[in-house]
Amino acid sequence: MDNIQKFFPHFSQEKLSLFRRLLPLYTEWNSKINVVSRKDIENLYERHVLHSLAIAKVLPFRSGAQILDVGTGGGFPGIPLAIAFPDCQFTLIDSIGKKITVVNEIVNTLGLKNVVAKKANVNDIKETFDYIISRAVCGFPEFVKMTEKNLKRKNGNGILYLKGGDLKEELSGYKKSVIVQDIYNWFPLDFFETKRVVFLPVC
Repeated sequence: MDNIQKFFPHFSQEKLSLFRRLLPLYTEWNSKINVVSRKDIENLYERHVLHSLAIAKVLPFRSGAQILDVGTGGGFPGIPLAIAFPDCQFTLIDSIGKKITVVNEIVNTLGLKNVVAKKANVNDIKETFDYIISRAVCGFPEFVKMTEKNLKRKNGNGILYLKGGDLKEELSGYKKSVIVQDIYNWFPLDFFETKRVVFLPVC
């Protein structure tokens, strides 16, 4: 939690209060339904919350933006970003119903009015959004193929993808159109040494 305050000093006390409530909420729900790795729950703020917030460093969402989080799992990166950007609307989807149950319980407990979470496969989603976000659900080219139909063709919009490891081959087909940012540059912690945010803007 200290690192959230350190790396996001502009966050209001209201936002910080919501972030503080995440650990006890996830600890309680994770004991019933495993949505976060057991070994990761004590590192929730670094490995899940801060990791999600790296997207905010690449692209602060404009007010009123509509964002789709694909394969949200336990609510990442969607829930931390929804706290950070209360003026944006977030739709969180996952094909596993019990994970969405946990997400909805946490969203309702926190009183997040800008989040809708539902059990769904992205192939069945017809709506379009300003931004599509996700955390390494598959290879990047496959993800783009699945989700580009859901992206509003407007300048500044795009796909933001959290991914680690060597991405050279995976991103070779995008040449100069894709922007890759090392998370370690913002959060110089060991966990982020090989983690990146991939941004594919609308052409």
